[in-house]
Amino acid sequence: MRRILSILVVLSVLLLAGCATKTRSDALTTTLKAYGSALRWGDFQSAAQFIDPVVRAAHPLSSLELARYQQVRVSEYDDGAGPVPSGDFDVQQTAMISLVNIHTQSERSIVDHQTWHYDEKAKHWWLTSGLPDITQD
Repeated sequence: MRRILSILVVLSVLLLAGCATKTRSDALTTTLKAYGSALRWGDFQSAAQFIDPVVRAAHPLSSLELARYQQVRVSEYDDGAGPVPSGDFDVQQTAMISLVNIHTQSERSIVDHQTWHYDEKAKHWWLTSGLPDITQD
């Protein structure tokens, strides 16, 4: 009888762990889609809300950075192969972003290396790498 009870306990724990991972995975998918949508529409202020609040407080966006984001339009956002796990609660994602300068109409592409972290307390994924660096060549 104890053996059956032990097996049931182990199976229950594994099932709950699987549910937690599925929930975390679904939350990541939803978060990455919403972030990608904000960037596709060039809404960098909304995209900034995805940044971890601790990181956001330590490195607030300057008025110069905000002005730079207003000078470009996003013509393409390609998140490629999607997120790659880099730990139990972290994922890396690389996105190719094409930008058009609204003054010169010249287009260029940048690579955005994103790092996302899952906050277990808040049950939320946060961007810890900040917004894309649009000044890169």
